[in-house]
Amino acid sequence: MPHHEFECSKVIPERKEHAVIKGKGEDLTSCLPKGYLNTIPGSISERGCAYCGAKHVIGTPMKDVIHISHGPVGCTYDTWQTKRYISDNDNYQLKYTFATDVKEKHIVFGAEKLLKQNILEAFKAFPKIKRMTIYQTCATALIGDDINAIADEVMAEMPDVDIFVCNSPGFAGPSQSGGHHKINIAWINQKVGTLEPKITSDYVINYVGEYNIQGDQEVMTDYFKRMGIQVLSTFTGNGSYDDLRTMHRAHLNVLECARSAEYICDELRERYGIPRLDIDGFGFKPLADSLRKIGLFFGIEDRAEAIIAEETARWQPELDWYKARLQGKKVCLWPGGSKLWHWAHAIQEEMGVKVVSVYTKFGHQGDMEKGISRCGEGALAIDDPNELEGLEALDMLKPDVIFTGKRPGEMAKKVGVPYLNAHAYHNGPYKGFEGWVRFARDIYNAVYSPIHQLAMVDISKDEIPTDRGFVTRRMLSDKGLPEEITGSTVLSPYTGKFDSVSHLRTKTYPDFPRAGDAEEIIAVVEQGVQA
Repeated sequence: MPHHEFECSKVIPERKEHAVIKGKGEDLTSCLPKGYLNTIPGSISERGCAYCGAKHVIGTPMKDVIHISHGPVGCTYDTWQTKRYISDNDNYQLKYTFATDVKEKHIVFGAEKLLKQNILEAFKAFPKIKRMTIYQTCATALIGDDINAIADEVMAEMPDVDIFVCNSPGFAGPSQSGGHHKINIAWINQKVGTLEPKITSDYVINYVGEYNIQGDQEVMTDYFKRMGIQVLSTFTGNGSYDDLRTMHRAHLNVLECARSAEYICDELRERYGIPRLDIDGFGFKPLADSLRKIGLFFGIEDRAEAIIAEETARWQPELDWYKARLQGKKVCLWPGGSKLWHWAHAIQEEMGVKVVSVYTKFGHQGDMEKGISRCGEGALAIDDPNELEGLEALDMLKPDVIFTGKRPGEMAKKVGVPYLNAHAYHNGPYKGFEGWVRFARDIYNAVYSPIHQLAMVDISKDEIPTDRGFVTRRMLSDKGLPEEITGSTVLSPYTGKFDSVSHLRTKTYPDFPRAGDAEEIIAVVEQGVQA
């Protein structure tokens, strides 16, 4: 067993079993770390709790809902706005968060009256919102507040509202994954089957395990609609509360994030006979295979192939451009559970990078199995790392970039390693064919950022070379550019690559600091001036 013992964790010998280095010829029977176990005391884990997994990951993306936490205000604040779950109702669920703000006196005397008062106040403050989700926290679970009774009482007094109760206090599981399970089962027990939908297509799906990070869901549902498929509900990105009550009428459950939402898919299959099909929206080949599988299920393979051919022809040259320049760059893949294996193989095959480490703070053994199997020899796999172990791993592996969350990402920047936000993205969406190119562009910009390279110069002792930060310009002067990059093109100082006029016109790269910049560059291009 090729366990890896971190120097900083030698005082906690149990931690040795939670990290491995994949050796030559190793298979999963000998290079799998222990995972999804209770946090070892003293290891200073950075895990999220079960409440966080229920509210922050799955519940909050529902768009037309008052999300209220029954507990101290800190629980609510910690799970508010840290991911970009956008919605088409002016991002209501991102703008507002609600808490009963339980204090010490409520712990002593009970907080049920406080909860009811807060529910009524919230509905009064937002009279157009008629749906609510209440989340249990550790404090109110320990004192035994009966949230279900209060919810029933309010619904009896206000017949036009509907309330969902999620009893998922922080201690309900080893990590946030425990909360995923809690809210999945609670939703199907309480709400699925309580409303009938309007069916408008012969092909009807639930899109499950999709949270619309920076518009991911919109990209995928566009493909489905082009295939003539009705998306009955999305669990839960940009999802409507009432649409999610109709999940029992779908013909197929299309599952994206198996770690967070396979539970409800399995229950829908058991209770309503709806089959489950796992797909992958990241990467050209995985996405193409996924669209083909859906097409095969409904007998509309030709529609899937038409989309694949059109999108591949449009975006493959750009992906190839980045792959040539990212070849061999070392990557630490430190995201959540499912992206561990959604990304590991695809980024190596399609972007040319090398994954030198994978980790997860809340993933199960199955996540590690799939992630490690897609890595090469020498890859370091870690379960539930803390900050010191992360720093030690960066010093040992010396990666060119890491994909992780904001907290470990900011830590990495301090030691000179650029990072991309694997949870909320830098410039998403990353799903879809164009999204995958956008991801490659963000990796490229992170690796070759002039600002990052200059930040590594110690002005008190280092020479400051005048060409530092101009790697991109030298690359673009090389031969062998894709054939489509001809004629009037311009090097954008903000995207770090050639942008054609059509790209700017269609806002393919909407990251100009000022609105006028794009028009100025277009004007230059249209005059035939080479930049």
